[in-house]
Amino acid sequence: MLDEARPTARRYPGPNQVRVARFAFAAAAGVVAAGIDQASKAEALHRLSTEDRIPLIGDLLGLQLAFNAGTVMSLGSSSTWVFTLLGAVAVVVVPVLMARAQSLVTMTGLGLIWGGAAGNFIDRLAAPPGLGMGRVTDFLAYGDLFVGNVADVFLVVGVVIVMARLAFAARPERQIGVE
Repeated sequence: MLDEARPTARRYPGPNQVRVARFAFAAAAGVVAAGIDQASKAEALHRLSTEDRIPLIGDLLGLQLAFNAGTVMSLGSSSTWVFTLLGAVAVVVVPVLMARAQSLVTMTGLGLIWGGAAGNFIDRLAAPPGLGMGRVTDFLAYGDLFVGNVADVFLVVGVVIVMARLAFAARPERQIGVE
């Protein structure tokens, strides 16, 4: 009877459980990012054209369908297979970096990078003209500079998060009241 009346000790997750939970959160962020990217590309293919631009913010930002065999600003269009290979490396290496990261912020930034890389890698594998040579579907027109997609946005946001985390982590912490 006495054992039933005694309050049970609260169990807190151990460090490995916390790391697994952080990794799962960051991986989920990547999967969601890739899913949003692929859904937005499917919608763009269904609703947009390569001829007409729909302005969102004047001439600064609009929607226009484009297919990119290269990278930003169509650089390297004749080397699609190189970008397919780089995408494959990113899809494999970034989760390893996520697992090694110490903070949830860094892991999440890497998760967004992974999701963006996976979104464009899927295009390289599945889009015409064929396996490994596919063109990435772009539809976010940034003025007359270039046309990108949601995967590119996730990649940039992820890089900014990781770089900011690294910049702030490199600073020595100031203790309040200590000079």
